Amino acid sequence: PVGANLVGPAACCHTTRIGAGRTRGGLVIMRPLSGMIFGMQMTTETAPYGEWPSPIQGADVARKQVGLAFPAISTSGVWWQESRPVEGGRLAVVCQGPDGISRDLLPMPWNARTRVHEYGGRSYLPVPGGVVIANFDDQRLYRCATTGSADPEPLTPAPGPDISDRFADLVLAPGGDEVWCVREKHLGTRIRRAIVAVPLDGSAADDDRAIRMLVSGSHFYAWPAPSPDGTRLAWICWDHPRMPWDGTELRVAALDDTGPAGDPSQQQVVMGGDTESVLAPVWRDDRSLYVVSDRSGWWNLYLADLLNFPRALCPREEEFAGPLWQLGLSPYAVLGDGRIAVTHGAGDTHLGVLDPDSGELTDVDLPYQVFGPGLSASGQTVATLAGGPAIPTTVIEVTIPPASQASPATPALVRELSRSTDSLPDAAYLPVPRAAQLTEPSGSVVHALVYPPANPAFSGPDSELAPYIVWVHGGPTSQVVPRLDLEKAFFTSRGIGIIDVNYGGSSGYGRAYRERLRGQWGIVDVADVMAAALALAEAGQADRKRLGIRGGSAGGWTALAAVTSGIGGDGRGGDIRGVFAAATSYFGVADLRQFAAQTHDFESRYLDGLIGPLPECEALYTERAPVGHVNHATCPVLLLQGLDDPVVPPAQSESIAADLAAHGIPYAYLTFAGESHGFRKAENIAASLEAELSFYGQIMGFTPPGVPPVALTGG
Repeated sequence: PVGANLVGPAACCHTTRIGAGRTRGGLVIMRPLSGMIFGMQMTTETAPYGEWPSPIQGADVARKQVGLAFPAISTSGVWWQESRPVEGGRLAVVCQGPDGISRDLLPMPWNARTRVHEYGGRSYLPVPGGVVIANFDDQRLYRCATTGSADPEPLTPAPGPDISDRFADLVLAPGGDEVWCVREKHLGTRIRRAIVAVPLDGSAADDDRAIRMLVSGSHFYAWPAPSPDGTRLAWICWDHPRMPWDGTELRVAALDDTGPAGDPSQQQVVMGGDTESVLAPVWRDDRSLYVVSDRSGWWNLYLADLLNFPRALCPREEEFAGPLWQLGLSPYAVLGDGRIAVTHGAGDTHLGVLDPDSGELTDVDLPYQVFGPGLSASGQTVATLAGGPAIPTTVIEVTIPPASQASPATPALVRELSRSTDSLPDAAYLPVPRAAQLTEPSGSVVHALVYPPANPAFSGPDSELAPYIVWVHGGPTSQVVPRLDLEKAFFTSRGIGIIDVNYGGSSGYGRAYRERLRGQWGIVDVADVMAAALALAEAGQADRKRLGIRGGSAGGWTALAAVTSGIGGDGRGGDIRGVFAAATSYFGVADLRQFAAQTHDFESRYLDGLIGPLPECEALYTERAPVGHVNHATCPVLLLQGLDDPVVPPAQSESIAADLAAHGIPYAYLTFAGESHGFRKAENIAASLEAELSFYGQIMGFTPPGVPPVALTGG
């Protein structure tokens, strides 16, 4: 039995109650009442919040949650990638064939992970008789047979001491003898990107000259798409200082024997520009393409004809795509009958089928509340990811009846191929999120998900309110959705509530909401997370004196800024430095000038839009950075950092740790060897969660059972 929330058109998450159960996909799914587990009477004990014993351990969180990504359908079956903490975080490529058996393509230590843009993307491509992968250790492309035990054959040269290549966004060339993809060439400190053609016969493994240059000249590329007749190539490109959610261009050029015209004057800019983000071109026929654009203020689908103006297919104040953080994801897929499978929503997500001629959009009735990112189709079958608050992320295969047969009596058929975890704690230990729309002092709406404490065996004292931690997502152009997360349950099952905030700048709510953060990073995000925390306390749900904040990467920046700089006040006549009792930063940005100078190329000009360009805005970089603003009112801080992080290097955490030490603020700084941007190894995921729980206990006055204490410095 599991509890579930329904995603409705006007709210990210709401609950419908029928008797003692909840509904999901037309089914009544029973959830045990307080004190009952599977029909057995349990005694509910009273214990301080934070001290509730829980069956969810840090090691369980690390081991049980496999990351699933990049589903694709080919003639050989359904493919996807799995990030496995128990295998050191390696990315495995899995295929389930017609026999229904899932098989790993390659054993350890093969790791199919590309480092293009450092965030990578889909690192495999099924090809006739095999699959092409990008291997993490050397970033070379390899061709692997899907049958037999032959070793993978390299397709690209080995890296040298001052030169190396990375590849992503792979597509099969029209002739079937090449892979066309984005190549990122590192020449010492210089980086050059292009769309290139890599021969599948292995001739380029020892001779870089065998790789043909197709398109070059822009800083960034995505989605190379050859036309059905092989006469044209379409692609997306953009240049510094824009990020792909700021402005991109859809370009098309004619192909000849060597590729498309390299002269930009021979390249047609079909859509896009400095203030229009276009994504994911797919050819409809030899002279028109489907493409996503936010020219209306929302990422909607368009038909772009090479000879006519683009036409919106289903104009709505909803998003049909998300920000381009990783290459190789398609937000929609064309079905065999010409209709388009899409994910769409405003804050929430639905899987629907769009008729591009009539504009009619029909949602598929499925028992999931969260979909995507990434769709792939073959005929009437779609592969994608789905899940919900009580359903783990799952690779699903959905067969949609053709338009000629579609009716309420012919529902879509769903088959689950793989779940991110095969075992879950009893549903009574899982928090049931509720959507919240809060109004911050300036009057702007802030979107959030609230996860109350949940443990069937324990409740808090009547005289005590629960501690709550504000979770701040990274990006900052990202989004949180009501997806099952054992990491959250690790805390909520112990009596610690969570509010997950989609602060201004988050995706999922249109361009205007994203651009609330333009020039305001460190102000709008801080004010929004503050408003969320204080709203819970004022509503009597959270202990005002035991509010915490945690975030990773850009979320770590917001967490650190909220407890150091004190920008903006709390909007209620107070100082925001008094709102939070504790802060946790997972590889968070602390020094903006250092970040601008040391981060990777993809985000090296991101701060131009978030703060302002250098050197003109150097004073703002100094004013808003957590470094230099630690003072006697700063709360204790826990810093967690991967030592191999190229996005937010360890120097960021070291700088804020030095400031905390100099001011005598209690803190802990824990480092993890071999970890990059985001922890992948099971033992490090578990250690960081236990350290975080112990840290909150020491600061907020509770002792979590069975968790080793983390040593604090200073104070």
